[in-house]
Amino acid sequence: MNKDNTEVTDTSKPAFSLCVYCGSRTGAQPEYAAIAALVGTWIGQHGGQLVYGGGRNGLMGILADAALAAGARVVGVIPKALVEKEWAHTGCTELHIVENMHERKRIMAEHADAFLALPGGIGTLEEFFEVWTWRQLGYHDKPVGLLNMGGYYDSLLAFLASSVKAGFMNDWLMDLIRTGSEAEPLLETLVQAAGMTPAATRLDQI
Repeated sequence: MNKDNTEVTDTSKPAFSLCVYCGSRTGAQPEYAAIAALVGTWIGQHGGQLVYGGGRNGLMGILADAALAAGARVVGVIPKALVEKEWAHTGCTELHIVENMHERKRIMAEHADAFLALPGGIGTLEEFFEVWTWRQLGYHDKPVGLLNMGGYYDSLLAFLASSVKAGFMNDWLMDLIRTGSEAEPLLETLVQAAGMTPAATRLDQI
């Protein structure tokens, strides 16, 4: 652990860096855990880096363990107040222990080339909507994905479509996110799009 509360165990350069949001619970269906493991494994097998919330509970822990087992660098970011509640994953390549949630989300975004939301609860939704909003406002131009596995997000997507119809959103806002029901094609799309995205961001202005 160095002076800024960041533990670093490896410095190798990844091919890409993907920030993944997902539940701190495993959910009611075994398929949720399976998809988290698949995503973590895919990141490692493709030479990537995982950025996530730093916990070892639920889908978060399954995701991180799978990525580490597949050889990925894993960057975890967790607030001090959640170190015990979410059981900070001390096996991360880098573990950032920060002061608050705002700092957590900003650091995760700064370390990422693209973003992906897996099944999760209100925390996952809040992170997804915030990074989508940041893109709308021009704070970054990084790809944002939503994995609609087994129709988990069908109702959410239907609500968003109704918001467009009601005039509170424009069609182009929906074009800022990429959705898919299968993990691997969506992962490939996000990584490919990230390779065409300028590195410049304005996250320091948030």
